[in-house]
Amino acid sequence: MPAHKPVSLILTAALTSSLASATAFAHWEGSRPDAHAPIGVMADHTHKKGEWMFSYRVMRMEMDGNREGSSRQSTADVLNRFMVAPLKMDMDMHMLGAMYAPSDDLTLNIMVPYVKNSMDHVTRMGIEFETVGEGLGDISLGGIFNLGSKHVDGDTPVQHRLLASLSISLPTGEDDVRDDTPAMANAKLPYPMQVGSGTYNLMPGITYLGQQVNGHYSWGAQAMATIHIDTNDEGWSRGDKLQVTGWIARLLSENVSASVRLNAQKWDRIDGRDSDLNPMMVQTANPSLLAGKRADLSLGLNIKVPGTGHRFGIEVGKPVWQDLDGPQLETDMIVTAGWQWAL
Repeated sequence: MPAHKPVSLILTAALTSSLASATAFAHWEGSRPDAHAPIGVMADHTHKKGEWMFSYRVMRMEMDGNREGSSRQSTADVLNRFMVAPLKMDMDMHMLGAMYAPSDDLTLNIMVPYVKNSMDHVTRMGIEFETVGEGLGDISLGGIFNLGSKHVDGDTPVQHRLLASLSISLPTGEDDVRDDTPAMANAKLPYPMQVGSGTYNLMPGITYLGQQVNGHYSWGAQAMATIHIDTNDEGWSRGDKLQVTGWIARLLSENVSASVRLNAQKWDRIDGRDSDLNPMMVQTANPSLLAGKRADLSLGLNIKVPGTGHRFGIEVGKPVWQDLDGPQLETDMIVTAGWQWAL
């Protein structure tokens, strides 16, 4: 947890020293499609006083095959160590969101997720089976703050902005999801299959945004942490996570922009353990085998519907590097699509 705090403090100090706090919206072209980050980025923008925004996102992550460190592991390799081997996993999330700005410098938000996790397995005896964990996830409440902005004149004037965000997620999702397996009916599912964390979690972040005024390009960078501040009733908590991302976007027309984004993340192992889970049975029940690092490259489109307040976005990403404390299922693809409506 201490490692995350200096990151935010250093970024804030370095950037705020060159940004003036007044006139945050003076030169920012908020109606452009690229005024919002790619749809896979959260806490990326604020609204003017009195504005509302409602949103819906659907996110899918596909995982197939196992990896230890940066090397692929065969199913036979996994079954030499465990009684059961995961083959693939699909993670689907539907997220409803709402934002409201009580002032130009503060935008409040709420995010409500619904999660479905499904995983295919095979046993040493060759029996294949699927387990599913599904339900309401952890609801988050937070705020996004304008720290300042700066307008730089030139042949192509540039507007810079700096935002800070802080959210807390509530333990509304189940951490005791169960399903039938060949070994037991109504068995408690391992850690990755749980739809909730069972803990209160802090999510601090800082976002830098840049935009060519009357130009074609915009860009941004964000650092965000997820810090689990307690232990759930099952005796464990998810590992803390640090994510750093940067992107550049270009206007293709007045209402369409395209983006490319690089996202790097690091997550820690499970802290504690659930006594109902046997870490020798399957790797996903072993708290020591759930840490890792990954970098993804994503392409996206933002589309604005003129005169309506509606926006649509889609982003498709694939890992370019993975280093997993495994064996773990490796990620193959991440897709996010969404709708936003400001009024």
